[in-house]
Amino acid sequence: MSHDVVLSPWCEIKRPHLCKFGDHIAIDSGFYCTTAMELGDYVHIGPHVSCIGGASAKFVAKGFNNIMSGARIICGSDRFDGSGLTGVLIPDSHSELRGTHIIEPVVMEEFSNMGTTAIALPGSTLRKGSLLTAGSLLMGDTEEWGVYKGNPAKLVKKIDPEKTLRNAKEFGYGEDLFQSTAK
Repeated sequence: MSHDVVLSPWCEIKRPHLCKFGDHIAIDSGFYCTTAMELGDYVHIGPHVSCIGGASAKFVAKGFNNIMSGARIICGSDRFDGSGLTGVLIPDSHSELRGTHIIEPVVMEEFSNMGTTAIALPGSTLRKGSLLTAGSLLMGDTEEWGVYKGNPAKLVKKIDPEKTLRNAKEFGYGEDLFQSTAK
């Protein structure tokens, strides 16, 4: 059972049965989510964040994550490649007329963060300790402890993880947070 989970009464989670929450989570007003969602410990989702992609899409924030006001997490979308009709209102009875979709999870590893109005597209991974700065657009993968800026987001600097990891250990979090997740 999760402890210390605070959801604003003005957030909308369309598929709560597809959601798993860790401990110490705060979700602010205006959050809108249509996907499956797994949130680890110490996750804050700021006001007016959206997480979209439908029932087969998924968002994962592994812990110690912050998603700032107005960020967009896109876990599923039409390809807009001329392969057929676009939009969620095309009925299943006419599925052969639909265009190509991209449905891939967006993953935020431990200590990664998204700045105000940042956007992560389907299949994006914010590796451990990475930051997607305000207003940036991520399409793909990042490096651990990297700061990403721009459209498309590019690595602009690296963060020294020593103090963050030391503090997490002192806070009582295990050695598993200290292992590299790089491919």
